[in-house]
Amino acid sequence: MEKLMRQIMFCGFFTALLLLLAACPATCQEVEDESEFSYVPGSHNGPERWGEIRPEWSMCNNGTMQSPIDLLNERVEIVSHLGRLKRDYKPSNATLINRGHDMMLRWQSGGGHIYINGTQYTLNQCHWHSPSEHTINGRSYDLEVHLVHESSDGRVAVLGILYTIGRPDSFLSMMEKDLKALADIRGVERVVGTIDPRQIKLGSRKYYRYIGSLTVPPCHQNVAWTMLRKVRTVTREQVKLIREAVHDDSETNARPVQPINQRSVKLYRPTDRQKN
Repeated sequence: MEKLMRQIMFCGFFTALLLLLAACPATCQEVEDESEFSYVPGSHNGPERWGEIRPEWSMCNNGTMQSPIDLLNERVEIVSHLGRLKRDYKPSNATLINRGHDMMLRWQSGGGHIYINGTQYTLNQCHWHSPSEHTINGRSYDLEVHLVHESSDGRVAVLGILYTIGRPDSFLSMMEKDLKALADIRGVERVVGTIDPRQIKLGSRKYYRYIGSLTVPPCHQNVAWTMLRKVRTVTREQVKLIREAVHDDSETNARPVQPINQRSVKLYRPTDRQKN
């Protein structure tokens, strides 16, 4: 009987462990419920105080490799050895969710991969910030999308694209009906069918690369950031749609730029041979 009880206790512990691992993957992913923090400067839960809200969010205040940053020309090293950004995206079933401060599109079984320094990262989700979180030479833009990837050993890589007001973005035009349907509805996932992440246009081979962090709590670091140099366009109505769909009592959902602290920032610019 004692042996049987030990087996039952072990099985119960093992089942609980599996459930815990499923709920808390190895990666340092962004918090799903964003109702605990805000983007209102000077408020009790604003960006300056994120690290005080939960012990596990302390990196938001204490980290030395935080994102976003200003991509200042004077600190950027122009290189050609990084190579072209390798993407192997594919259509996959996706859902859209209002997380409280942003709209997130999640690919259920992964939307393909990118490759950085020989490591394969699977595309899990994308979400939008307005205005942009990263700046270039101190200039902020109207919108920024983050495509969040994860490797098999839990490392995170984010591909970011900046937008300024101009012609419509075709991907957001395609998502308009679903974005409107989730307005005011938090935490509910809306099935949006098969979405091809290749429809998120890049349009440039040039990109910045640096090591930073998640831009929302828990602000964990050692995230490989790739920010495209080309600034794409979006309409004012599309930016307004994304912000109004969230309804979070804030006009923005962009974390202020963080100290660079002597980090290396590289700008990949292909040589004439690499352009061919």
